[in-house]
Amino acid sequence: MIKRMTKMKSNPTRATLTKAAPMKIEPAKIEAAKAAPAKAETKHSPVKALPKAHLELVKPEAKSVFVAGSFNEWNPVPLTRSNDGKWVGDLTGISGRHEYLFVVDGQWLPDPNARESVQNPYGGKNSVLIVSE
Repeated sequence: MIKRMTKMKSNPTRATLTKAAPMKIEPAKIEAAKAAPAKAETKHSPVKALPKAHLELVKPEAKSVFVAGSFNEWNPVPLTRSNDGKWVGDLTGISGRHEYLFVVDGQWLPDPNARESVQNPYGGKNSVLIVSE
């Protein structure tokens, strides 16, 4: 057995086990270790829900409705048609102040239910959506 251990030590590519010297702990380190909370005792903060905005447009005659705005770099995303002629969609993960428009059958329109609107550079108005966290 001694011969085998000698062989293992001489081969640098193999891991070797050595007996560790007894660990000396100073009193200050013991106090610090006692003061630190154990990992099992740490509390995790609850997962925050992502901010969400709900948009609706009543246009029963529309064939397609999209929404586009500063929240998605003005790339239209489709809304879903409900049975009562409403087009609905939820925007998640956005917060702050955003300008947007609906795209109804290819025509860009402001939201008639928006509480606020602003002039846009194309001579029309953009609707304003404010989503708080």
